[in-house]
Amino acid sequence: MNDVIIIGGSFAGLAAALQLGRARRKVIVLDTSQPRNRFAGHSHGLLGHDHKPPLAILAAARQQLAHYPTVRLVNARAEKISGVIDDFSVVTDDHDSLRARRVILSYGVVDQMPDVPGFAESWGTSIVPCPYCDGFEAAGQHWGLVWSGPQSHNQVRLFLDWTDRLTVFADGHDIAPDIQADLAHRNIPVVDGRIVEIAHHQGHIATVNLDTGPTVAVDILFAHPRNKPSANLHESLGLATMGTPTGVVLKVDERRQTSTPGIYAAGDLTTPILPSVTQASSQGAMAGIFAQQSMLA
Repeated sequence: MNDVIIIGGSFAGLAAALQLGRARRKVIVLDTSQPRNRFAGHSHGLLGHDHKPPLAILAAARQQLAHYPTVRLVNARAEKISGVIDDFSVVTDDHDSLRARRVILSYGVVDQMPDVPGFAESWGTSIVPCPYCDGFEAAGQHWGLVWSGPQSHNQVRLFLDWTDRLTVFADGHDIAPDIQADLAHRNIPVVDGRIVEIAHHQGHIATVNLDTGPTVAVDILFAHPRNKPSANLHESLGLATMGTPTGVVLKVDERRQTSTPGIYAAGDLTTPILPSVTQASSQGAMAGIFAQQSMLA
């Protein structure tokens, strides 16, 4: 029997595998090679890897894990989990049945692109969600923000650390009068109407086109489309979740354990605010350590 099965082999999953491998625990990592940030050309803010392509960082991590004989990376999708602590069973899409004492869920989330021509094509290039990831490279340029709810007001204030040229796109949302007054006080224009097209050149925005007629040129557009977990294993397990402005995440305790004993979680699947590779790596490492400690005699 394996000690731990990790479902999801991006930053969180591989960080967990590294800690467990160094503890000489028998680990299998199941991965489908579809990390959330595969659309980004570079990853920013990860100490020691700033401005490196995320896929290159993950490839190097897999090579490093080959040094640990108790860690096995498997290209497969987990289809079903059953069992209880110390005796979990995971069935893969190739009908392989694996057993382990603990499970770590790190399969992340998938962003749901709006039905707007040009949006998906620009995602990760000039349409991005996180100022900490891409703000420095676009500092001082003309930013746009697609309003997604009350939380966008705080994002406006946050963005002003990077630029003083910001346009808010209401995109069909009713912005409260007091918030509109604050935006006006900050000299931040609000453009009404729904976004109907992102005119772009190879993913680089030319203009944001609206159903009310005008077009607005910005250098970078921040947006927060809804997302959902990239698998539904947590639903079949009945794990506790909590809502966020863009979707749901799994609830975990201070030791990264979910509502089911023996099942841990890390990464974007558990991060309600500003997910990043730094957070995912840290959470994955802690999930691996806590899972190992839970198996001590």
